Amino acid sequence: MVATPSPVEAFASQTGAVARVTAPAPFLRPIVFFGGVSSIGIELSASRLIAPYFGGSTFIWANLIGLTLAFLSIGYAIGGRVADRYPDPRVLYTATAVAAFAAGLIPVLARPIFSASLGAFDRLAVGAFYGSLLGVLVLFAVPITLLGFVTPYAIRLRLDAIAHAGHTAGGIYALSTVGSIAGSFLPVIVLIPLFGTARTFLILSLALLIPSVLGLIAVGARGRAAVAVGLMVALGVVATIAAEGRIKPPDRGRLLYETESEYNYIQVLEDDGRTLLALNEGHAVHSIYDPERLLTGGPWDYFMAGPLFTPDAGPDAVDTALLIGLAAGTVARQLESAYPGITIDGVEIDPEIARVGREYFAMESPNLDVIVEDGRYFLRTTTERYDLIGVDAYRQPYIPFQLTSREFFQEVADRLTPGGVAVVNVGRTRTDYRLVDVIASTMRDVYPTVFAIDVEGYTNTIVVGTNAPSPPGAFAKNAARLAPDSELGQIAATALATGNIREVSPGGRVFTDDHAPVELVVDQIILDVARQGDDP
Repeated sequence: MVATPSPVEAFASQTGAVARVTAPAPFLRPIVFFGGVSSIGIELSASRLIAPYFGGSTFIWANLIGLTLAFLSIGYAIGGRVADRYPDPRVLYTATAVAAFAAGLIPVLARPIFSASLGAFDRLAVGAFYGSLLGVLVLFAVPITLLGFVTPYAIRLRLDAIAHAGHTAGGIYALSTVGSIAGSFLPVIVLIPLFGTARTFLILSLALLIPSVLGLIAVGARGRAAVAVGLMVALGVVATIAAEGRIKPPDRGRLLYETESEYNYIQVLEDDGRTLLALNEGHAVHSIYDPERLLTGGPWDYFMAGPLFTPDAGPDAVDTALLIGLAAGTVARQLESAYPGITIDGVEIDPEIARVGREYFAMESPNLDVIVEDGRYFLRTTTERYDLIGVDAYRQPYIPFQLTSREFFQEVADRLTPGGVAVVNVGRTRTDYRLVDVIASTMRDVYPTVFAIDVEGYTNTIVVGTNAPSPPGAFAKNAARLAPDSELGQIAATALATGNIREVSPGGRVFTDDHAPVELVVDQIILDVARQGDDP
């Protein structure tokens, strides 16, 4: 008696859908898992590799994510075709070994391109600058495309009958996704803070290269395995040497210290006797410490002037202050000098910046309480009231959107004393005030009076909101009573002479928590500068 095949078996026989693998595929599951770890881990680590040179804007992230998905898609398509034609685990293990080696070389190969990008930025050669960015992103083509091979190849190697296709594919995708989840957290939380970006690439590379080598040995491809071991040794030597060097040259002055934290790439620089804090791409300075002079000539100085917009204000007008975005404490030092006896809560989200502030910027005043926390969370949970609340929380070139909304400024107002002021540092170009205008109009929707001061010599505007109505002439009257040789008197005189002080009228666009496209506004400003080729 001849057994009648089931409909599924008959269909599989007719279509050739029964796919059996003649060679075993040991270490396939580790390859799938670490392939998932590597694909996402490389993408996140790449953002930290790029940030010191190009920043971490949405433009950068869009390019990074978009090209990563494009390379993976190409890998899926090609990998599926190759798997059908050559269902041999040796091909997969060879591909993942090459992908791992290529991923480990990315930090080394990227450095010459990064150096070219710095020169292009200094020359305002926008095309060359973004061409350098594209060149770096193309470095990910080989490893990410080859990592796209893993899932379709693993499904092909594991699939023995069409009746099991769903179960097999689901299991492979689940394991790969678990790896991707691990790859989402490991680099950011563990590897980069402990070992740095270059060594993180090396660790991710070795995590994939080792099971690839073991797989090649297990299937008898000893020649290929020997080559892969050689690649492993070469990669370890080259990447370790590269990791010992500095991450990037300083944008100015002499490099005193550099490190990577969970949030930032941090540089401490010495320039003309002053200590500077530079973050990420380094084209902006976030704190200045000069042991010989308190005033910096920059936007930090103008936070002292904020209280002068209230009637009858002087050096005794401020007893308490909150600074959201403390950085290394420049504003805090100035407020202590301008308003003797003041107590300051300084909120800084990055604990490493706070440590650097203490070590290099003399941020050791007993009147300053350093709080490592998210600024808005602290604002919502504190019960204190302040005479001044300053916001200087740039992650260049953006202000976090949650610190630009009407709801945020209302929370600031709720934590101010009746005569208190909110002071916000806002970036712009020489001619483009779009971000200043929208922040000012949003604040004007909350505060009865809002004023703006342009910072001499900088592309910054300080926006001040008063918690009680204030006449336009209050600032000039208060400034006239100050000692002209005091720091507060000097910055008040500079603001009057060069700051184009103006009161903000009601109306205009208002940001809310639901809709605060601050990054879109900044991106439009950047693209306009790029198109015009002007010095911002």
